[in-house]
Amino acid sequence: MTMINAFDADAADGVTARDRALIERRARLLGPAYRLFYANPVHLVRGEGVWLYDADGEAYLDVYNNVASVGHCHPHVVAALSRQAATLNTHTRYLTDGILDYAERLLATLPDDLAQVMFTCTGSEANDLAYRAARAFTGGTGVIVTQLAYHGVTIAISELSPSLGDGIAIPAQVRTVPAPDAYRAKNADVGESFAAQVRAAIADMTAHGIKPAALLVDTIFSSDGVFADPTGFLAPAVAAIREAGGLFIADEVQPGFGRTGSGMWGFARHGVVPDIVTMGKPMGNGHPMAAMVARPDILDAFGRRTRYFNTFGGNPVSCAVGMAVLDVIEQEALIANARDVGAYMSDGLRALAQRHEIIGDVRGAGLFIGVELVRDRATKAPATAETARLVNGLRDKRVLISAAGPFANVLKIRPPLVFSRGHADRFLSAMDEVLGSL
Repeated sequence: MTMINAFDADAADGVTARDRALIERRARLLGPAYRLFYANPVHLVRGEGVWLYDADGEAYLDVYNNVASVGHCHPHVVAALSRQAATLNTHTRYLTDGILDYAERLLATLPDDLAQVMFTCTGSEANDLAYRAARAFTGGTGVIVTQLAYHGVTIAISELSPSLGDGIAIPAQVRTVPAPDAYRAKNADVGESFAAQVRAAIADMTAHGIKPAALLVDTIFSSDGVFADPTGFLAPAVAAIREAGGLFIADEVQPGFGRTGSGMWGFARHGVVPDIVTMGKPMGNGHPMAAMVARPDILDAFGRRTRYFNTFGGNPVSCAVGMAVLDVIEQEALIANARDVGAYMSDGLRALAQRHEIIGDVRGAGLFIGVELVRDRATKAPATAETARLVNGLRDKRVLISAAGPFANVLKIRPPLVFSRGHADRFLSAMDEVLGSL
């Protein structure tokens, strides 16, 4: 996947002397592997709700950052963090109440079969742990992921994340399958087509003496281009991996915690119960916490062979933060807000498509929306360069967005869950203006 909105120092235009000095300092101290967003990077100093503020006090509408799921610097979350940090913070080898209280509350949001949780600090760690547990339970090593998946940055999980680029070698036990792209499927049964690809991957593994361990997917397929419909399309693929003796791991780092507007978890839209669920980012509203939830028999097989310890995973401060995030989701009815504002914004984007031929498709669920831009609606030729211009044009109007997909032509829209219709109107107005200038 091309990172279309990455800063290019050689092509930079309009960057202030102050920010250029900061960019040069960053490169000197942090090295070359990091990337900055936008042709003209944004120098941020503060956040509040759906707004981010730059060093000059200018406000930017955040239509992209799902990490601050209940809004940047939410006062209830900040207060919970501060109180607990001033009281106790330690690891899980001591008895503490907070981790158990949070575990009970978190597990209550999941199907009954998913009855045990292990805590980590990042989604990468959670997926790494899930992979280890799946291998221990099944005795297999083979994993199936989508062709542009992103699941994390540990050495094992980066090798299950093709979106990281050609510098990551996909190992022999991993198979990639095309994402369930209904827009380009030519009237195919998306669920059956995806399941057929999974079955073919399983057959190829078996032919090479590899035993399947898991099918691992992000249930909104965010890096692949955002694919949410039709609801239920995942079920045949889940059945296929289980028939082969493998497990279904639902990566809920991005669609989880109410973002899809139809409940807490993205997998529920498909009528399936995963064997393992991973989560991260939004559960701490920016605080580094994550988790893996699984059936007890899976963790029994893993725990009998392996001791697990994570110094900061499940610490008292993280658990207090997690409880506060759940408070806000419930008290501010953010799942319903994601459903209602997401539908309003999707309708507004479809209205824009009536005026701008470049919009080929609007798709998604709740406040996770993909907008695919094409040069020709008949051929569906991707409008990659135009998408880059749109992303950077919106940045110039102080609206922050990014893009995904194999051609980097799908806008990835996932604002904080406190996004309102008024915020959606501002975004849609800016979109209209920039699309008109293309």
